[in-house]
Amino acid sequence: MKVPLSWLREYVDLPAVTAHEVADKLTAAGLKLEAISSHGHDVKNVVVGEVLTIEELSGFKKPIRHCKVETGEATPREIVCGATNFAVGDRVPVVLPGGVLPGGFEVGARKTYGRMSEGMICSERELGLSDDHGGIMVLPPDTPIGADVVELLGLRDDVIELEITPDIGYALSIRGVAREVATAFGVEFRDPADIELPAETSPSWPASIGDPTACDRFVLREVSGFDPAAQSPLWMRIRLTRAGMRSVSLAVDITNYLMLELGQPLHAFDRAKLRGEIVVRRAVSGERLETLDHVVRELDPDDILITDQSGPISMAGTMGGLETEISDDSTDIVIEAAHFSATGISRESRRNGLVSESSKRFERGVDRELPLVASWRAVQLLAELGGATVQPGVTHAEVEVSPARIAIPSGYPSTVAGVTYSKETVVSRLRQIGCVVVDGEDPAVRQGGVDPTGVVTGGALAARLAVTGDDMITVTPPSWRPDLTDPNDLAEEVIRLEGYETLPSELPSAPAGAGLTEGQRLRRRVGRALAEGGYVEVLSYPFISADDFDRLLLPADDARRNAMRLANPLSEDEPLMRTTLLPGLLKTLVRNAGRGFTDAALFEMGPVYRPRVGAPEVAPVLGVERRPTAEELASIEAALPDQPVRVAAVLAGEFERSGWWGSGRAASWADAVQAARLVAAEARLELSISADQHEPWHPGRCAALYVGDTLVGHAGELHPRVIEAYGLPPRTAAMELELSRLEPAMPGPVETPPVSAYPVATQDVALIVPDFTPVADVEAALRDGAGELLESIRLFDVYAGEQVGEGNKSLAYTMRFRAADRTLTVEETTTARDAAVAMATDRVGAQLRSS
Repeated sequence: MKVPLSWLREYVDLPAVTAHEVADKLTAAGLKLEAISSHGHDVKNVVVGEVLTIEELSGFKKPIRHCKVETGEATPREIVCGATNFAVGDRVPVVLPGGVLPGGFEVGARKTYGRMSEGMICSERELGLSDDHGGIMVLPPDTPIGADVVELLGLRDDVIELEITPDIGYALSIRGVAREVATAFGVEFRDPADIELPAETSPSWPASIGDPTACDRFVLREVSGFDPAAQSPLWMRIRLTRAGMRSVSLAVDITNYLMLELGQPLHAFDRAKLRGEIVVRRAVSGERLETLDHVVRELDPDDILITDQSGPISMAGTMGGLETEISDDSTDIVIEAAHFSATGISRESRRNGLVSESSKRFERGVDRELPLVASWRAVQLLAELGGATVQPGVTHAEVEVSPARIAIPSGYPSTVAGVTYSKETVVSRLRQIGCVVVDGEDPAVRQGGVDPTGVVTGGALAARLAVTGDDMITVTPPSWRPDLTDPNDLAEEVIRLEGYETLPSELPSAPAGAGLTEGQRLRRRVGRALAEGGYVEVLSYPFISADDFDRLLLPADDARRNAMRLANPLSEDEPLMRTTLLPGLLKTLVRNAGRGFTDAALFEMGPVYRPRVGAPEVAPVLGVERRPTAEELASIEAALPDQPVRVAAVLAGEFERSGWWGSGRAASWADAVQAARLVAAEARLELSISADQHEPWHPGRCAALYVGDTLVGHAGELHPRVIEAYGLPPRTAAMELELSRLEPAMPGPVETPPVSAYPVATQDVALIVPDFTPVADVEAALRDGAGELLESIRLFDVYAGEQVGEGNKSLAYTMRFRAADRTLTVEETTTARDAAVAMATDRVGAQLRSS
């Protein structure tokens, strides 16, 4: 909403303040400032001139005129001009040499087209009044010669642009903003809607309301003998331009002007094109209407229409129909003003993709008392400016609507704000915004009781606090504030007008014993460990498509294909909630590789969504007027999917970078397994790893990750077909592990192990085993056989070749032995080593490698 400051001053006796000071007050009152723009402050030396003579110059590609213009100086000015829409005797705006036009454009005397030009005759666009550049601006014939055009036309003005949120639709008008400004500065407000209406009882054009849910007030007035050639006055065109609207024609400009001033949209019909009684109703299936934008629209049965005997003639509150529009020869006009359903207009506008200035106001709530006032002012202006005759009578179709009344304790705003407001302050502020406030509680308002959860809302809130002895007041909000519907709205108004800056700022005290849960600590540790290990964390949307399941090669019966479908997805291409973290990570990797970052190590941590067996397909939708009961919360919980937390990582390119220090190392399945080990280590757990076949991993390079007998994830190299489907770098590896399965297995508080003061004894052993033997099985056998003296064991070499025979591999381990109470002898460590080798021979058929 663009608000010219000069327009505000017409209804508010503002002190000598700047636009920035006014904007600061409005911001403090809760209105959001978008911008402040200044107009005409840089314009100077522009005066009114009278054209004395015009000489047509020939020999040029376009018409050129050499004019002598009287500007009130000693001698007339000679000015060369290319426009042809003015004649001798016309009064025109003239920029004298040294003058400045909007935008800092300086005008001087210069020779052009072989003649001296001492200044410039201006168009409306050159003066910053409109976009019209069709010709010179011709002023009224009685305009004083030599008068300052800036003062004469009111070129200097400031415009405050506000962003109007849906809850303050009243501010989409000069009237609404002026009321806020008057309140902020504590000055008088002159309501432009406070006019005396004629006492008319005879009807105008016949009309009725066919659907009370669509419209509760419909007003028609008529004028005849309107001059279609009448031009909008300059002051009106300037105000429309400053407020962000273009001038169209006098009839249309009047409706737009009153909409901006009062906030009441109006529509003008050509009376000669109407057929019979006008009825406001919902559309019938199959009806169509060609709107003013020349689009033929298929109407929905929920659309609100204005119709006559010929059918639809306007989409109510949104856009008029082409068939009944005002044309260049319209002389008899019917003005319509109405109060339509806010939700109905909002749905109609969005359903048809048609947002207009009218629909913006109707969907936010328009003052129900304005149609009679706005329509009367419209016909008066048509008569005053367009020579029309106002026809007696008014059609006023109405559905009775009871005003809203809210009973609250006078101390309720204090309870909400934590600041004490006296009853006098509360009543004064509510009356300031137009509310009618009376002492006591109207019995008709009480809704009574407290809901089963103990949370107080609406009239129940008033009923509960009344028991405490608080003074009750009954508030009737004004017609221009349909947003005030419950005690919290009234409390907000009091707090807003008293000033948000007066509210104390206090930090809440943290309850004792609160802090991060063990699961939260684990997730933080895992994130730090992976980041320190060279991985970069990413955050993906939790939405995937059914095609992702195919690209991951998931079998038809795979549980991961059973996904929750969103009722209103952000994108129809990804309507499902993810059941695995891999699609988002793989797509991120593809984007990075496409931008030249082929060496990448990424990880993500977050929930996946697994539907529960037997859960309802759709969660219940509850109201917001009270807190849900325990049963209702349980029904919502039952419809929610399981949401285990997972961590996943993907690797491609070089994991260890190459450079001047030597060659690097490409990422492989082993790095993915090691990433899983890093995660498990932060949970103080050790993974058991075995070969597996699990999509989307390569069947020969996939590891299953266990904690005890619990499967917690998989890691390895992705299947070549998955790499091809996503367009990933070759040999991309990935890991996915479920943190929610690690948490239950985590040991209790960490106990610091005793540190032995005795030296360690090291023994190396190399074993030959069949190449299909899992390394984890060999290591487990060595641990069990070595006994309690074994401190640690580490695999440091894997070899396969002629020396160990075909189908075999050699595993070399370093085993560290230490006793807590003595120095071990060679015999003790050798015995322990031999026992470990014997156990490996017995379990996995290992043979000690001699060389």
